[in-house]
Amino acid sequence: MTPAQLSRTVLRTVRRAAGDGALGELSPGALEALDGLPERITVGRPPRPGCGDYATNAALRLAAVTGRPARGVAEILRERLAREEGIAEVAVAGPGFLNITVAGGARAELVGALAAGDGESPVAERTDPARDVRNWAAATGEEPGPGLLEQRESNPLFLVQYAHARSRALLRGARALGFGPEAGAGGYAYDAPREADLLGALAEYERIAALGDPGRLARHLGTVADGLLGIHGSVLPAGERKPLAAHRARLALAQAAGTVLAGGLSRLGVTAPVHL
Repeated sequence: MTPAQLSRTVLRTVRRAAGDGALGELSPGALEALDGLPERITVGRPPRPGCGDYATNAALRLAAVTGRPARGVAEILRERLAREEGIAEVAVAGPGFLNITVAGGARAELVGALAAGDGESPVAERTDPARDVRNWAAATGEEPGPGLLEQRESNPLFLVQYAHARSRALLRGARALGFGPEAGAGGYAYDAPREADLLGALAEYERIAALGDPGRLARHLGTVADGLLGIHGSVLPAGERKPLAAHRARLALAQAAGTVLAGGLSRLGVTAPVHL
């Protein structure tokens, strides 16, 4: 379930709650104000880890329109959202925010969709350093100096390109071991903290890319790269161990991260290397 899909579910729930009388009788002014809610209701990553996969201000916005207490509105929406397909849990937080945890199957569906991704995003055996530095600097406002040519973790351009190359290396390593990616293999739920954080960053990619802000996109690719490098050590089985369903599932997540990185780098006019 992507943020866009969840956003549609939240808006549908808000409209139904308002339309079927769950919020009491609404004044003509409140009903008119409901038309402007979609632009003000947001769905995004929670500000703190461990608070679900997504958070929304829907109850706060609806409370402002109806004049009802925000936490009361949040409880009404919580109960209804929790019954929606693909949602595992909904909790009310603070003054009336809703923290939403999606079901494991919905996470696997998202991983599979992201892994398939944009098959047209180009990858390359070698980088084009001069062009890459020039285009990255133009996107981020950095000086195109020697620092962007250095192969070290503190260089954001290198980090993103290296993470993409690692995703391709993991796929090659898995093929050598006789297995491939399989989103949600064996019911794998991607609920380990680092995996959930990476998946959340991947889910945000299309929204951020659509903003048309190259600098923000570059920073987001850095977040994705950090997330991938944080899990890559657990993707392939260690030593002589045989690959398990968890390895196939994690490989699909790594593939999804690589696909997103390739797409983002392509948007910035930067090489997505197969080897680095």
